[in-house]
Amino acid sequence: MKRAFFILIMSLFILNTIIPSGSSEDVQTALINIDSTLTDKSKTFNPSGPLTLSDCYKLALRQSEIIAINADLILETEARLLEAMSIMMPHLSFQSTDTQKAISNKARPASGTIKPAKSSERKFNIKQTLFSGFKAIAAASGSALEKKQRTDEKTRAEQLLLIDAANSFYLLIEEREDLAALQKIKTALMNRIKELRFRQNLGRSRPSEVVNARAQLYSVESNIQVVKSQEIVARQLLEFLVGRAVGEVADSYEIPAYLLPKDYYVSKFINRPDLKAAEYAWQVSRKELDAVNSDFLPTVSWEGNWYTQRTGFDKGTDWDVTLNVSIPIFDGTEILGRSKEYKLKAHESELEYARLKRKAPYDIKDAYVKLKTALTVHEYLRKAYTTAKLNYYLQKKDYNRSLVNNLDVLAAIQTLQDAQRNHIHALYEAKRLYWQLRVSVGEDFSRGLG
Repeated sequence: MKRAFFILIMSLFILNTIIPSGSSEDVQTALINIDSTLTDKSKTFNPSGPLTLSDCYKLALRQSEIIAINADLILETEARLLEAMSIMMPHLSFQSTDTQKAISNKARPASGTIKPAKSSERKFNIKQTLFSGFKAIAAASGSALEKKQRTDEKTRAEQLLLIDAANSFYLLIEEREDLAALQKIKTALMNRIKELRFRQNLGRSRPSEVVNARAQLYSVESNIQVVKSQEIVARQLLEFLVGRAVGEVADSYEIPAYLLPKDYYVSKFINRPDLKAAEYAWQVSRKELDAVNSDFLPTVSWEGNWYTQRTGFDKGTDWDVTLNVSIPIFDGTEILGRSKEYKLKAHESELEYARLKRKAPYDIKDAYVKLKTALTVHEYLRKAYTTAKLNYYLQKKDYNRSLVNNLDVLAAIQTLQDAQRNHIHALYEAKRLYWQLRVSVGEDFSRGLG
């Protein structure tokens, strides 16, 4: 019994020397993460009142199947880490064997020792791999790196989901404000027609002026119907993302008055999660290559048995230990072929990482230029809208003084309509591009949108 415990202690000591530092912590972390992930799924988020962009983003994170798939991929890597660790751990089992032999009379010896017809054996068996060509270490390290890769891929998927949420959120607000602007123009035209009819009855306005204003009113009403349908489509798209009905929405974020220098944003590309994930994927492929190449190396293991019951000629043997050494000499070209295959896969992962490392700065530059242009356009259109409102007010005032005709007032209304709608579109286009820039930089939104 003491010898068996001595064997077990020695195996654990050997195991500690083989397992790299941090592996046991990785196993504990994997188990904790599995439990915490299952707990997080039970948490609910149900905001009341008008939905903000932050609310929509949180709901979209909970609803998105892509994010859920990425979360499961992380759990898969944790499971593979446990599988890899099992190679380096001792395997302990209890085995029971009962054997009965049928010996014919012809096979019985005339004299000498007679083999017993029955035998039984009860034993504790322990197996330990001492050296497997670093395959287990490579597999464990690769699983830990793959977990980091999947975690960064999930983070990037969450960031890209913010773009979808922001686009749908601001598109809905844009359509609703566009609809409200058209309703105001419609009211202004209806008031205009009412005034023209009154002046027509007094003989101060021509019937053609009423007809002209009515034609413009019909055009506005057709635009209203188009925008109503677009508002429904935008609302349904946002509802698809958040997984619930959408009523009122409230925008609590303002676009910046100015941008920092372009180099400030470009310098942050190195921290983008997708770039880190690509680097981890490259490292994982290298570990897979190491695991394949370990098949060229010898394998050393030992096996010990402690017998609690043994009958027959082996009775009296309490324990035995076997040391196994397997040295590969020739196994065809299978291992060589797999080694070349995984070497090429590692090179492909390296090239993909290099491509993404070159592309990321250009993504940021592209988003920066688009946002900067959108901010400039928005500022000009804001001034155009303010000027158009003033022009409409002055045209009405001059018309009451008979300084201008009805066509000038209708033209002012049309100018005001175009200026207001263009200003609304430019405003929310700039807001959409603002969030695209923040996502292209790889900003961390785990603590809120900020």
